[in-house]
Amino acid sequence: MNTPGREKDIVMFDGFCNFCSGSVLFIIRRDPGKYFRFTASQSPEGLDLIKDLGIGDLASHSIILVSKGKIFQKSDAALLISRRLRGLWPFFYGLIILPRAFRDFFYELVARNRYRFYGLRDQCFVPDRAIRERFL
Repeated sequence: MNTPGREKDIVMFDGFCNFCSGSVLFIIRRDPGKYFRFTASQSPEGLDLIKDLGIGDLASHSIILVSKGKIFQKSDAALLISRRLRGLWPFFYGLIILPRAFRDFFYELVARNRYRFYGLRDQCFVPDRAIRERFL
């Protein structure tokens, strides 16, 4: 659970990607403590965050985790997110001991093919009322 006044980590994702949007819903279902907040990189809030953080084009090609003022991407972001989820997902954080280049190779393999395998939305992901407060 979050302590009062503690800033939540922010997960930035590609709002046009079906796989990415589905991943956000996956995280929300396994984050009952509401540890994470979300923003699509194409949303006005996401674009402001990209500008504020100076991460430019990076946000459209990778999941980004902003935690305690630090920016994590690709497999680092995914593994850090997994360690906060309910169920067996925190065990995947153990993969952090593998070399980043090795982990990112597999991350990038999925990322390069995500539109082909999972499709692309015509418009940016819009959360429904039940989860809207989880988004910037």
